[in-house]
Amino acid sequence: MSLANFIDHTNLKPTATLTDIKKLCEEAKEFGFYAVCVNGCHIPLAQQKLENSDVKLAAVIGFPLGAMSTEAKIFEAKDCIKNGADEIDMVINVGWLKSGKLDEVREEIQAIKNAIGTKILKVIIETCYLTDDEKVTACNLAVEAGADYVKTSTGFGTGGATFEDVILMKKAVGNKAKIKASGGVKDEATALKYIELGVSRIGTSSGPNLLN
Repeated sequence: MSLANFIDHTNLKPTATLTDIKKLCEEAKEFGFYAVCVNGCHIPLAQQKLENSDVKLAAVIGFPLGAMSTEAKIFEAKDCIKNGADEIDMVINVGWLKSGKLDEVREEIQAIKNAIGTKILKVIIETCYLTDDEKVTACNLAVEAGADYVKTSTGFGTGGATFEDVILMKKAVGNKAKIKASGGVKDEATALKYIELGVSRIGTSSGPNLLN
């Protein structure tokens, strides 16, 4: 499988224009990326631009803080799916996790997975804010809740993906969930190292540079 097949070509900038999103989709088709990942307001446009292509469409919800109500996240997820998203990348409630409200974190992930049915759910645990024990706990909760992926980062926190975190997450989830490395993946060598460590998807805004 080529590197392009691992890439979620991403633009989540608050300043992203309609022209930027169109360019993102055109690049995804040109390079054969697995998916594009955008904010919810851009789903209808991206869906239109990706029509009749093999590129999947992912939307972020609860982004980037994860601190809104569960009901708001569920509504957002359903709305994105209704508008054409194939996959949902959700941010966990980091404050709940760090407060020991583990049942609430698990139940929220499970509720969103139930709401989107057979669509892919990636759970962003925002590793930069967590201890190693908390990272393992977050991964375990995501697996228990039926998530398809655990994901390192939003790209909006104090740090992005690291090799150490991916190794830890892979050990925690085994074959029960896949892993997406996101945040700071800007060159081919780094991307290939993540794949070697067991990552199934790479979230990056530098996809064309990785392949060039």
